[in-house]
Amino acid sequence: MWLMDISAISRVSTVISTLPHQAKIPSNFCSPKSRSFNCKRSSAPQFYKSHFVTCSTLGDENSPLGLDVPFPRDYSELIEQAKESAELAFKDEKQLMEIEFPTAGLESVPGDGEGGIEMTGSMQLIREFCDSFITSEKVTRTRIFFPEAKEVEFARKSIFEGASFKLDYLTKPSFFEDFGFVEKVKMSDRVKPEDETFVVAYPYFNVNEMLVVQELYKEAVQKQSRKMIIFNGELDRIRSGYYPPFFYPKLGALTKTFLPKIETIYYIHNFKGRNGGTLFRCYPGPWKVLRQLNGKSLFLRFLIEICILHVQAPPTSSVSSFNLRFHFCCFQRSHG
Repeated sequence: MWLMDISAISRVSTVISTLPHQAKIPSNFCSPKSRSFNCKRSSAPQFYKSHFVTCSTLGDENSPLGLDVPFPRDYSELIEQAKESAELAFKDEKQLMEIEFPTAGLESVPGDGEGGIEMTGSMQLIREFCDSFITSEKVTRTRIFFPEAKEVEFARKSIFEGASFKLDYLTKPSFFEDFGFVEKVKMSDRVKPEDETFVVAYPYFNVNEMLVVQELYKEAVQKQSRKMIIFNGELDRIRSGYYPPFFYPKLGALTKTFLPKIETIYYIHNFKGRNGGTLFRCYPGPWKVLRQLNGKSLFLRFLIEICILHVQAPPTSSVSSFNLRFHFCCFQRSHG
């Protein structure tokens, strides 16, 4: 599915009377030592709420289901939307899916929060998502993969304490951890026959983690009935060429072999700057570009550009987030 296949565009302005607000995250909420952040990490769950804009949209009666899904007002609404999008994707027999959104506030971008805080925020929201999405009879058939073994240990003692989900890891720290080396884990040994759903938690800290995710997909999901959801994997780093293919050839190859197979079922990406805005999607609805037009002390006006995309390729094809980011940049220039 490519952005050039746009059949209709509609616009609507929405005015609100309050500024976006996000709760501050405690400064002691940091990552474990294994993540190279020299601070202690709190095990107490933290709850974020952002009074962001809820925008209505306009579309014709032939628009795809989900066209009228508004931008979430807070993380509770976000989790509910992500749950519904996952349910629909599962019904549509999607096997490889992506959920991506910021964790330091609905209007934030990756890096706004300290690394450990963002990971812990993702862990907490994964727990809330799984509690909401996974039915009781499927809990023990769901395996959640964290980036490394120490992250699993932290999860069991904190946010996932008492949970019946199977917690697992992608990599193990090695003796040379300080130099960026990790011990490879054979994924076929981690999977059990009764496993039905895999949730992969934020595999972006080490470049090897996404390569292991691909291995997991090939060995345990592809050509089988299992499903996999990559949760906050920051895949746009790979899509956009953040890792030069010359230095990371295996990672660069994912843009041709693995990433095109992923269906982005829930996505929020914020763009900062003079012409900032947000790219938003809730499966199976269209991609929406929300752009801030005029900011004042008590009023914000947003223009919503709704791109209704028609799939010309096979149903297994997915929208390229990188192409949508490119469209957003073009939209900024033409409406600046």
